[in-house]
Amino acid sequence: MKDFKNMTMAMVLGLSLGVTLTLSHQVVAKLESEEPLPLADIRLFTDVYARVKRDYVEAVDDRSLIEGAIRGMIASLDPHSSFLGEDEFSELQVGTSGEFGGLGIEVGTDGGFIRVIAPIDDTPAYRAGVKAGDLIIQLGDTSVKGLSLSQAVKLMRGSAGTTLVLKIVREGEAAPIDIPVMRDVIRIKSVRNKVLDDGLGYIRVTSFQSKTTRNVFAAIDSLLAKTDNDLRGVILDLRNNPGGVLTGAVGVSDIFLNDGELIVYTEGRAADAALKYSASTPDKLQGLPVVVLINEGSASASEIVAGALQDHKRATLIGSKSFGKGSVQTVLPLQEKAALKLTTARYFTPLGRSIQASGITPDITVEVTSQSNNDVKKANEFVREADLKGHLENNKEASQKAASKVISVRAETDKDVILDAAIDVIKEMMETSTAANQSNQG
Repeated sequence: MKDFKNMTMAMVLGLSLGVTLTLSHQVVAKLESEEPLPLADIRLFTDVYARVKRDYVEAVDDRSLIEGAIRGMIASLDPHSSFLGEDEFSELQVGTSGEFGGLGIEVGTDGGFIRVIAPIDDTPAYRAGVKAGDLIIQLGDTSVKGLSLSQAVKLMRGSAGTTLVLKIVREGEAAPIDIPVMRDVIRIKSVRNKVLDDGLGYIRVTSFQSKTTRNVFAAIDSLLAKTDNDLRGVILDLRNNPGGVLTGAVGVSDIFLNDGELIVYTEGRAADAALKYSASTPDKLQGLPVVVLINEGSASASEIVAGALQDHKRATLIGSKSFGKGSVQTVLPLQEKAALKLTTARYFTPLGRSIQASGITPDITVEVTSQSNNDVKKANEFVREADLKGHLENNKEASQKAASKVISVRAETDKDVILDAAIDVIKEMMETSTAANQSNQG
């Protein structure tokens, strides 16, 4: 379809961050025509429908029954597919603006409840202490059991200054805990930068939006100016970055790669779901050492960037295995302002590794021990895509990379020990790079 590739530039990975590409009715019609209708199953559905209409204790209108059937059908597929009614579709579009009243968390479904993928930096949820992996079982006075993801997100949204109490089940807590969060206008500033020392630059990307690429580009220019053009290395921090628009992931990867290098490709059942994205500009850093920080809260678009830079050996990945959301959601507008958000493809790294339910394994895994003893929080204690009920399976599990090195560090209050470990690693890389350049010049 000639307009498909243009439409994919609106594709979005993160739940709260936007609208994805739209397939035309011709593609849907083509798929429908290839398979005969299951008439026996349709008869069963109409029989159940008629029985409910006739015998249920209270009268139920046709629209509610049909919409409920649709929601149940789509919810049974995977944690990221959903039916969007008019209000929910509107909420999704509000989320793409980068400014809305709410809490500031990326969420997914898990066994009928809501699982926190990651809190967004400098938002009410982040400041209140909501953590990646938290299971939300109640929003205010409303149990989330039985709610669709869109319905739960709508409850979280609201006017700035109003408070919502989240009842949360958390690993290590004997009983559910209540976390009151005061809603605010969420203005997501997705990119920040600073110079650490010795010509080392730090760039934090909290989500991938339409302007993220230009903001990362500008951040590098800022670092160059701050170091008098003596920038010697960059740490790209993607921890707890829940994803966002595909164009942001592709653009940020392009900044660090060279023209023509493959960034990511997709595969699905439909022929038009097979897409490839490659770098189109030279490496802006001209080969300077790069370290990428990832953890269990790094999802979708973050994993695309991490996977691309790892496969091309352009960066050393440090931290813990990422979340593992490697599926593509397509938003299909339906009649009467409703829409269908449907998983239509998987993402693959340049070397053909599937991100889905497996995630990206860092080159160096950092294990953090507690301050009081030597207990290590194991990777399997965190909740990832593979732990979500009904998740899409990884069909290329054997291709995943194992960590080449493990570093153990002791936790310290008010100190980012993982970042400190990354600084030590990249400084060694910077020294090696400097020595190599001097050798070449001499």
